[in-house]
Amino acid sequence: MNNPIKLSTWAKNIAPSPTLAVDAKAKELKAAGEDVCGFGAGEPDFDTPEFIKEACTKALAEGKTKYAPAPGIPELRASIAEKYQRDNGVDGVEATQVVVSPGGKYSCYLAILAVISPGDEVIVPAPYWVSYPEMVKLAGGVSKIIFAGKDAGFKISPEQLRESITPKTRMVVLNSPSNPTGAVYTPSEMEALTQVAVEAGIYIMSDEIYEYLLYDGVEHVSPASFSKEAAQLVITVSGFSKTFSMTGWRLGTLMASLPIAKAVASIQSQTSSNATTFAQYGALAAMQNWDKSLSAIHGMLEVFNLRRLRLLEGLQSIDGIECPRAQGAFYLFPNVESFGLSANDFAAKILQDEKVALVPGEGFGAPGYVRLSYAISDSMIEKGIERIARFCNGL
Repeated sequence: MNNPIKLSTWAKNIAPSPTLAVDAKAKELKAAGEDVCGFGAGEPDFDTPEFIKEACTKALAEGKTKYAPAPGIPELRASIAEKYQRDNGVDGVEATQVVVSPGGKYSCYLAILAVISPGDEVIVPAPYWVSYPEMVKLAGGVSKIIFAGKDAGFKISPEQLRESITPKTRMVVLNSPSNPTGAVYTPSEMEALTQVAVEAGIYIMSDEIYEYLLYDGVEHVSPASFSKEAAQLVITVSGFSKTFSMTGWRLGTLMASLPIAKAVASIQSQTSSNATTFAQYGALAAMQNWDKSLSAIHGMLEVFNLRRLRLLEGLQSIDGIECPRAQGAFYLFPNVESFGLSANDFAAKILQDEKVALVPGEGFGAPGYVRLSYAISDSMIEKGIERIARFCNGL
């Protein structure tokens, strides 16, 4: 007798990550011998700084391979708390308010799980990172999408936020610098949004994973820094993946008021237990050797900036493509509507015809756009621009 597989509601309704799907397809084609220009991956193409790897190796040699406390090793949590006071201007942060998780993505999910109950609404500005709505769905919440296009600099206004709040609203997600757009809210813009949330008494999940990847002299500001009231409502999530090129290490961070941090630690204790113990000692080296860390970050930024400007120049030179100038992260988010194809079809056809992998905007809540990462080699960018131009000119 055949027993049909019966999946859960969560498993049946969850959508796979389109960014990971595009990256997997590009790698599959490369493995088959195809010459692929992969603009899909959201990870730096630099190695992790050597002093961080050495600290991890030392931890392994010293036998630091056992369970760690669920919220993270104490010295790392203390260093992260100090960082939020020193670099972000958040007063009085204690180590007990910090949780170290297995990745920035998991930190986002933990933040949502800690405060969202079934039926609660979460305001998600679009274009958004592909995982936010799916995480809300997994928590039983309802995403309320508000869109800000290229004419608004991909940034929502305080009026949009205020008008979207209902009695069911529990949280708004803010991501600056943004994935996928590279947009950065100015301090005054962020303060205005934070004030709306504080007045309404709703949580802010502030995803600051790209906070050090900034260009054109723009400034990053943390919503939790504006007031004591904001600090109580803001859940700040980040990690080591982008800043230190540690994507495979799976180390995320979360900082929140003590009741939320404790709830997050409890959820983590019943799901992942703790982030990998010896990896946390690598992260500790990054926090405790900040001069070395800044040197590595600045070196990476110099390269990223040159790539950003070259890719931007190349895309803007192609008839039919409109590409705003991103000021953070390592993505450009051009509009390709003029070619008469959906972004999904545009991405599928350019991968087939020219072996260029990019991510369609539908997964980011932004039909008509595509995302390109410039965290790739200079030669790949040059080859990619040539192929994209040829493809677009032939449509």
